Amino acid sequence: MVTSFLLRGGTVLPMEGSKAVFDPGSVLVIDGKIELVGRVADVDQHAAASNVEVVDATGHAVVPGFHNCHLHSGLLRGTAESLALWEWLEDHIDPAHRALTPEIAEAASWMAYTEGLRGGTISVLDMWRHMDGSARAAEAIGIRATLAPYTADLYDYFETLETNRRLLETHLVAADGRVRTWVGLEHIFYCSPDMFRGAAALAEEFDTGIHTHSSESIWEVQECLRQFGRRPIEEFYNRGILGPQTVIAHGVWLDDREVQLMVQTGTSVTHCPCSNMKLSSGPARIGFYRQQGMTVGLGTDGEKENNNLDMLEEMKFASLLQKVSTLDPTTGDPWDILDMATLSGARALGLDDVTGSLESGKDADIVTVDLGGLHFVPVMHGDDFNIAAHLVFTASSHDVANVWVQGRQLVADGDVTSVDVREVAEQAQAAAEELFERRRQLKGTTPSPATTLGKNQ
Repeated sequence: MVTSFLLRGGTVLPMEGSKAVFDPGSVLVIDGKIELVGRVADVDQHAAASNVEVVDATGHAVVPGFHNCHLHSGLLRGTAESLALWEWLEDHIDPAHRALTPEIAEAASWMAYTEGLRGGTISVLDMWRHMDGSARAAEAIGIRATLAPYTADLYDYFETLETNRRLLETHLVAADGRVRTWVGLEHIFYCSPDMFRGAAALAEEFDTGIHTHSSESIWEVQECLRQFGRRPIEEFYNRGILGPQTVIAHGVWLDDREVQLMVQTGTSVTHCPCSNMKLSSGPARIGFYRQQGMTVGLGTDGEKENNNLDMLEEMKFASLLQKVSTLDPTTGDPWDILDMATLSGARALGLDDVTGSLESGKDADIVTVDLGGLHFVPVMHGDDFNIAAHLVFTASSHDVANVWVQGRQLVADGDVTSVDVREVAEQAQAAAEELFERRRQLKGTTPSPATTLGKNQ
């Protein structure tokens, strides 16, 4: 496997924290690590440049790989539409969890990771079930995966802290560092206070991260105030799970005090604009969060609440949702959005020392986007440079040409090379049909959190 090469002549956006561009530029990779990034002529002078394979990147944008900081593997796409969040959970999602088997769960991860990779996603934070199979899928496909099992103790069809522990024991760090395990927690109403404290202790024991959902809907905030007398992030602080290794998904309805708690504790948030729009959850104040110093990553959420896992599309909606919700056309700057999908996403996952930007010494996690389509015309350089805007507002996963992870090419000319995509699709289709039949037989036999909470109101 070739892991040393010269990616030459593209428009390189290193995303190292500035708006630097090498246009045209090159990236020299030696043994899976980035050796040098810069202007074509400068990189050509490196002693190793003449001894490696040259990949012509002319007409392509060259960017760091994308980090999907909130994903649920799944197989429910297009089957639970036009529903409010808690009704959606009650009628469709929770019954599917009860029907899930390890084999079905693994097929879902193969599908989700392959789909994401095809669109330039090199890293996922996946909250799912039976995640030994997810680890196998990530290792074989070649992507990075941070595994956060769906744990809950108020209902008996999720993972437990004990099963999470077993995954930590076998996959704390695996597959040459690409696969890691965190502690996962479902919504606050699925988990007791004791479980939160147990999760914090487990994460401390293994020196690993915590991932959970919060403040996704107004109802959730109101119900948290009714039950606990605190807003969700305040309750999380009280239960001891906030900190620099914690990532909160959604965070739509954070008040100013909660924002400051997040910033002071170093807790990150994942913005999921498509999911938040589709489920009518609302617009998170992402621009404000970043101004206050919060690390904000970007996520698609699951295939069921988004309908695709296209991080480039997610970037567009991340920008547009900010603009329309604030009535401020200056927010949602393309460079800010690209940062969320790359360096800030890696920072949220604790991976920014090895990935997230194109810098010497980092792993060669690289994506090229073909700018040759009619929908990119005009491509402008120099003073009229518009390629960052094109990446956010114009590009989609279909424009991704090549993807490397740790210098290993996993997508070549738009085709995933590490797995048989057709076989992955066929196995996922069969698994979905089995899941739906199992769910049909089980549905309605056990109350869900939404039903139970409604009775308590």
